[in-house]
Amino acid sequence: MSWLDELTPLLPANAPVLELGCGCGIPVAITLSAHFTVTGVDISPVQIERAQSLVPHAQFFCADMSQVDFAPDSFAAVVAFYSIIHVPVEEQPELFRKIRRWLQAGGYFMATVGHASWTGTENDWLVPGATMFWSHLRISRCG
Repeated sequence: MSWLDELTPLLPANAPVLELGCGCGIPVAITLSAHFTVTGVDISPVQIERAQSLVPHAQFFCADMSQVDFAPDSFAAVVAFYSIIHVPVEEQPELFRKIRRWLQAGGYFMATVGHASWTGTENDWLVPGATMFWSHLRISRCG
């Protein structure tokens, strides 16, 4: 069962859902948009352009997720798969506070985070010459 398969039955039809680090909108935004009102945020203008083309019934913003802001209680769920780990660890607490503020009462937050503390870069990530920044803390307890 995928993570989205676990989340989807918890939300009412057309619930507002935010995806942080949406990339081109595939597979998360397009999957969620079949049932929900989706907003996606990504820092890459190229990825946002792709997302708007591939998932035209969702709304996308080109922005740094640590700088973007939404009204309180805007979303029934926020998802962030493989994206928060690229935000500097010192900026993550404020991002988590914002996410909590954006969530409606009883809302859901689903994200991937690092399992061990590490900040650094990886050269040739996915393609030669591409450098990727990573930053995460050890998570010792969830809930």
